[in-house]
Amino acid sequence: MTSYGYCPTVHGQLHYAESGAGPAVLLLHQTPRSHDEYRDVLPILAGAGFRAIAMDTRGFGRSAAPPAAATIEDYADGVTALLDALGLDRVHLVGHHTGGVVAVEVAARWPDRVDRLVLSSTPYLDAEARAARAGRPPIDDGPLSPDGAHLAQLWQRRQAFYPAGRPDLLARFVRDALAASSLEDGHRAVSRYRMEERLPAVRARTLLIGADADPYAFVDLERMRAALPAAACVVLAGGGVPLPDQMPAEFAAAVLGFLPTPNAEELA
Repeated sequence: MTSYGYCPTVHGQLHYAESGAGPAVLLLHQTPRSHDEYRDVLPILAGAGFRAIAMDTRGFGRSAAPPAAATIEDYADGVTALLDALGLDRVHLVGHHTGGVVAVEVAARWPDRVDRLVLSSTPYLDAEARAARAGRPPIDDGPLSPDGAHLAQLWQRRQAFYPAGRPDLLARFVRDALAASSLEDGHRAVSRYRMEERLPAVRARTLLIGADADPYAFVDLERMRAALPAAACVVLAGGGVPLPDQMPAEFAAAVLGFLPTPNAEELA
């Protein structure tokens, strides 16, 4: 059973969903999603003996907004604020897309707080990537229309990157997008992040998950492997941009295949 809660922090109220008991696994979503991205993953991880927690990153879902022009570092501050509020010194950390970039920063800045690290469809960001993204038009945002046409445009902007015949996934995306404090702040934060300077500081054992039908991130998988040569790697065939909610069983199996099996003392 999944439960929901708020944690008061110096950054405002942070919202999360959790299921199960045991070693903690914290899951970070992509922009502009929420904990709902992991709705179907949480009970699978819980059933395997983990306390699975999916937070709403600052400014998304039901969490308080970060400062204007938020950075990846701002989002990472929210992660550790939630850990502190929940009394968690150390967790397994899982991030998808933007959540993977935030997870890199958390693992680099607070290596003693991350046991194992899972980076799903995480873009590789260096000077070349930042330059390429600098002039890119907005991914999700657009001008408001008096007749509400911008709502259909939000759907249409993402439709090509979602599997055919799964309007339910797009509906979940749109619900989250409408709740976000900004549709683009997360994307802009990713585009400014100096990942190549932070990856050498990552000490956690790492798994890279690639989704071969994800045109945004799959092209960066080999560069991530080169930057993290000791990392394990799994490719999920047919997985796209919405991988965790598109293929929750396969996604959870990849994560569970990498995490250490909880022992009896941890489950007590």
